[in-house]
Amino acid sequence: MGFAASLVRGKVSLLPSTHTPEVIRQLTVFAPDAFCLTDDPECDIDLPRACFPEVMGAVAAADLPAVPAIDSEQLAAYVFTSGSTGTPLPYKKTWGRLLRCVHNGASRLGLLDGRTHTIVGTVPPQHMYGFESSVLLGLQTGSALCAERPFYPADICSVLASAPRPRVLISTPVHLRALLAAAMPLPETDLIVSATAPLSHELARDVETAFDTRLLEIYGSTETGQIATRRTAETAEWQLWPGVTLTLRDDGQAWAQGGHVEQPTPMCDVLELTESDRFLLHGRMADLVNIAGKRSSLAHLNHQLNSIAGVVDGTFFFPDESHVSNTGVTRVAAFVVAPTLDVATLTDELRRRIDPVFLPRPLMFVDRLPRNGTGKLPQEALRKLAARHRRPPT
Repeated sequence: MGFAASLVRGKVSLLPSTHTPEVIRQLTVFAPDAFCLTDDPECDIDLPRACFPEVMGAVAAADLPAVPAIDSEQLAAYVFTSGSTGTPLPYKKTWGRLLRCVHNGASRLGLLDGRTHTIVGTVPPQHMYGFESSVLLGLQTGSALCAERPFYPADICSVLASAPRPRVLISTPVHLRALLAAAMPLPETDLIVSATAPLSHELARDVETAFDTRLLEIYGSTETGQIATRRTAETAEWQLWPGVTLTLRDDGQAWAQGGHVEQPTPMCDVLELTESDRFLLHGRMADLVNIAGKRSSLAHLNHQLNSIAGVVDGTFFFPDESHVSNTGVTRVAAFVVAPTLDVATLTDELRRRIDPVFLPRPLMFVDRLPRNGTGKLPQEALRKLAARHRRPPT
């Protein structure tokens, strides 16, 4: 509602992926006149606040205003990167480009079939994925957007079960894995959409079976918006949005352009073009690990770690900014949530799955990982957790 009101008034919405004090401080540097629209009387965000008005009763259809015409070139929002690899960066989004992107997505997801769908999202609506796949998708298709944003498996199941069909779940690999692990009855869901991190073929297949549905993954970035989909249970290939192209330059980096992508944009992932409109994803360029002449990726290492029985959650990460130790050798560390395992057992299991040069040093057991609302793990949060973990007790 606030986003729509801002559009009508010609104001720009600022959509940081989190609301931590440091992110809000950075936001005020970027936009000193920013204010916070909130319906929470206990809101403690350190910005001037405008309180959302009390919701009135039902409005008769005859009293609804006409849908306003918004200039396609109007600056609608600044979206910010998640900060998973550093400081969040702002990107302009114009109304017309946003709509073009979401219309292509709605068509690819099969939501332009004349029916009114109910969208349930487990991701923050101010994150680029949540913004496109819940707020904008609802506006573009006339679907109903569920006001709740459930997080825990029982809450997700409860909200889904109460949502009228056809219903769509907009979620992440972290939430989907937790739903399967909860071992509770899962409501039939007509479509599940996942993004923020690649799904494994096995997890996608298990989710489709458990929910009696089809699951589609979305690929994109804050910089480009959504640009491709795949049905992961059936194929590893991604298919690009109409009008969007990928070009591999001499250094091997892929650039996206065309369609709703406003200018040629470098992608942060290692991509392999298989056809003019299809590609394979091999992990993030920043995640490549090279130790003693052997190469791997954090995505591969994380997959192996999380495939071990008894591991609830886990991640490899670079323990310092340079990714290189004082001996000049790349190092990787890992956090793991595995209450039933010990270091020796887990290390033996990893040794069976990955080359010994990639064994994490150190391997740290924690109660939970500092995931944000989209399930991502900002590098700064991991480094702070590592610093606390290594600090000697007082």
